[in-house]
Amino acid sequence: MLSLLKRYRTLLIVGLLLLYPFGAFLTTGGKRGRTPNFVDRAVIGLTAPLQRGLIGLIDGVKAVVFGYIDLREVRRENEQLRSENLQLRASVQVLGEARAENERLRGLLSYAEAAAGPEIAARVIGVNPVAKLLSVRINRGETDGVFRGMSVVTPDGIVGQVVRTTGGWADVALVTDVQSRVGVRVQRSRARGTAAGAGKGPLRLENMLRTEDVQEGDSIITSGTDGVYPPGLVVGKVTHLEKTEHGMFLGGDVEPAVDTTKLEEVLVVGNPFGSVAQAPAASGGDR
Repeated sequence: MLSLLKRYRTLLIVGLLLLYPFGAFLTTGGKRGRTPNFVDRAVIGLTAPLQRGLIGLIDGVKAVVFGYIDLREVRRENEQLRSENLQLRASVQVLGEARAENERLRGLLSYAEAAAGPEIAARVIGVNPVAKLLSVRINRGETDGVFRGMSVVTPDGIVGQVVRTTGGWADVALVTDVQSRVGVRVQRSRARGTAAGAGKGPLRLENMLRTEDVQEGDSIITSGTDGVYPPGLVVGKVTHLEKTEHGMFLGGDVEPAVDTTKLEEVLVVGNPFGSVAQAPAASGGDR
């Protein structure tokens, strides 16, 4: 018994101190106005710090609990806002891409309406990985009226010519391909020559007489003399000239008007000469 009292002595003392005010309240009937005696004051003095500590502890626990609850709610709202933000950004991206596509298609439509002959709109669906022939594949073929030798253009300028077709698709050799040759004119002076593909880069100006009036910055257009491209289509601009003191011809570079690495939609133009022109032979390498 004594060992038990010694073990819980502190707890019993605190309990008695806490119970004393309650017992005093019961013995006085809860009457107001009684002046606290010495024992009351001593008990209050001893228990007040403990009460303040307990109240502070309870308030602290409440603050932590409610703070955690509020934090979880804030995190939930942040996750929801983040998800909504991602959805809105995706929607903006889709709308922006749709707007850009509509602008490109509107340009193709305006060009087709202004052109003299029939044009067939097509979408680029593949790129030839074989370096021997720089070409792209379009989603129009013989069933759509696309045949070998027809020219392919955009509103900005020429792209290339059809070299192979099937029922539902066709391969287009680009003007930048090393086998490509385009009859051209200098738009300003009407000087005539040839624009040859040199791979991925500018076209080479060939067969232009050294005495012709050609300057850097001149616009180069199709001459219509190669049996493939109608006359007057934009080819590019002269960016460099090589004039020598001897020889019949001058050389130079022509920057293509169309960036063939970024093609998405094109127009296939009917042959203006009423026959199928001979195009470069297609090499292997499907997409």
